[in-house]
Amino acid sequence: MTLTITRTPRTLIVGGISIEVEELGVRLPFARKPVDLSEVGGYGQHRIYVTETREMTTIEFDVFTNHLSARRDWLRGKGGSVHGGELCIEVTAPGRPYLYINPDHGDYPRYVARLG
Repeated sequence: MTLTITRTPRTLIVGGISIEVEELGVRLPFARKPVDLSEVGGYGQHRIYVTETREMTTIEFDVFTNHLSARRDWLRGKGGSVHGGELCIEVTAPGRPYLYINPDHGDYPRYVARLG
């Protein structure tokens, strides 16, 4: 199955600083503080602003999603909510769903949305 999602480049002003993002053409529900992938589903329909993409192997992805509450240096200080949407790190791996992580300035996946 192949999904095609529109990605629109945007420049957002956050705290007086311009950041380049890609806005997804779909809105997704977020789960708050999920422990693993089975708890990702959430509620609401949120605008997604992708600030960066992190590509993983399937093994890395599976380890990551089995322990979503673990702290990770690569998430530290990122994310947040701006302009009616969520600043997210997109996480991808072959044959796995796309994840959109908003650590909300922390160092673990505080809010997680899933596509696929």
